[in-house]
Amino acid sequence: MKYGLIAGNGRFPLLALETARKMGHEVVAIGIEEEASKEIEALASKTYWVSLGALSKLISILKDEGITEVIMAGQVKHTKIFSAIRPDWRLFKLLTTLREKNTDALIGGVAKILEDEGIHLGDSTMLLKPLVAGLGPLTKRKPTDDEERDIHYGRRVANALSGFDVGQSVAMCERACVAVEAMEGTDAMLRRAASLVNGRRLSLVKASRRRKHLQFDVPVAGLDTIPVMIETGATVLAIDAGRTLLLDREEMLARADAAGIAIAGYPPEE
Repeated sequence: MKYGLIAGNGRFPLLALETARKMGHEVVAIGIEEEASKEIEALASKTYWVSLGALSKLISILKDEGITEVIMAGQVKHTKIFSAIRPDWRLFKLLTTLREKNTDALIGGVAKILEDEGIHLGDSTMLLKPLVAGLGPLTKRKPTDDEERDIHYGRRVANALSGFDVGQSVAMCERACVAVEAMEGTDAMLRRAASLVNGRRLSLVKASRRRKHLQFDVPVAGLDTIPVMIETGATVLAIDAGRTLLLDREEMLARADAAGIAIAGYPPEE
């Protein structure tokens, strides 16, 4: 079967394309010009490039290629979605109908348009199931009792936050929520939190959306996460099991072990 892959930034689309090639799948990549790496061209069977906002061109490519199932892989920075986007007529029409200007509403609307055109937006983790986080401690070190108290409260805050589609992560310190993620992203949020706690330990908590699908905006952590945690004094990462991707999983966990960072998966809140 031929798949389409809409590629954003980061390692996610590269790993998905590498896996698809190993499995013998034919995958046509549609790279977002403002985000995706040129590396996708060497991994996909064919590559097209579209500007953020060119929904009509995206649909034409998928139809011309005979693709009926497409996945989204990689991040598109929220600041670009809502400030730098130049919509074509089709996307402009969608934007005028949205009651709320958030990622769920926008990409959910795009998914509906694709379905109407006979193109299904599939599970974005479809090609990377072995990298989905499991339940319980994933590193050699388990969270301490103090970290668990931060996590327990942080998960309540993060789940409430994700329900509003504002962000997915919070930074906790001594059972206080120091910072919540918005459009700036997790790394910037952690650095902001570190500037407020005067060298005290932070806990990073990520939550997934309370929705039944993994079509887009799946929480992701990877190799780049660990250096930022070390830099900001974050000693533990709590994530939703079964709904979070750990890119370059084995190397990421090895680096966390070397730094004494605990990573653990918790049952997602429905």
